[in-house]
Amino acid sequence: MAVVTTTTTPAATVVASDLPAGRYVDWGPIILGTLGALAIMVVLMTFGGALGLSIVSPQPYAGLSARALAVLAGLYAALVHVASFSAGGYLAGRMRTPWVTSDTVESHFRDGGHGFGVWALGVVVGAVLAVSGVSGVVKAITGATTAVAAAGTAGAAANPQTPAALQQISMQPTDYAVDRLLAPGPGAAAPAAAGGPATGSRADLAAPIARAFAANINNPQLDARDRAWLASLVSQRTGLPQADAEKRVDEAFAELKAAEQKARDAADKARKATLIAGFLAAATMAIGAAAACAGASLGARHRDDRTLVVLFGSRRFW
Repeated sequence: MAVVTTTTTPAATVVASDLPAGRYVDWGPIILGTLGALAIMVVLMTFGGALGLSIVSPQPYAGLSARALAVLAGLYAALVHVASFSAGGYLAGRMRTPWVTSDTVESHFRDGGHGFGVWALGVVVGAVLAVSGVSGVVKAITGATTAVAAAGTAGAAANPQTPAALQQISMQPTDYAVDRLLAPGPGAAAPAAAGGPATGSRADLAAPIARAFAANINNPQLDARDRAWLASLVSQRTGLPQADAEKRVDEAFAELKAAEQKARDAADKARKATLIAGFLAAATMAIGAAAACAGASLGARHRDDRTLVVLFGSRRFW
């Protein structure tokens, strides 16, 4: 009986070897991930804008308040930013060329680095688009304002009967204070009928009165000499008694200081809101960077493990 001896050759051992140098970065997956993140962001922000319009109302005591809407809008924008860059990073990590290497630490770092590249490119592109958009809006507003001003000037020139007060209307607080000062008193006769001394037109008096108010706006009360001069001027122009003229001067100065303080409070409130928004935007972008890196690492792990992602019972490419 012949015995046949079969010799088996061991299977060839696969030796891990690094890819050639110079292929550390795959720009294709990074660009695709960035485009995907920006596209998702646009879609979600459009949906959020429509959703926001559905929960607000121009009617009084209807819909959400401005503060609640601002909080919800900021929270939604932050979630959209993080989710979009997570998806973009996942796409870049899963489509990146895998490294055949035994150094898993280096491979993991480069997977996350591709997610960081998606985030960095997306932020730069978004900033460029935002700056160009703001520049376009400013240019359009400037052009429209110039056109309206030119049309108004042409109309005033074409109609010589147009009063000067209608040709140029000033809304400065000092001008309003001048109006309050020089308004005729209730039941008082006109200066000409009362025989009051001529003190010049309103246009001649507006500048010195405004300067007097501006010089004392930071003081708790008017300078005694300015107060006496203004009261005398009001009495001459309006026919009011001296005591009533002094009372009108004090009231006008108090209202001017209140308007100035209100403007300062509004500016300080806007500064604080801008400061908080800036910090929140920076924090959101930092979280977006971490989300993009984490998404890229997850995508690379699914790529290496050949994980099939199933959503709503259907196979999806993501």
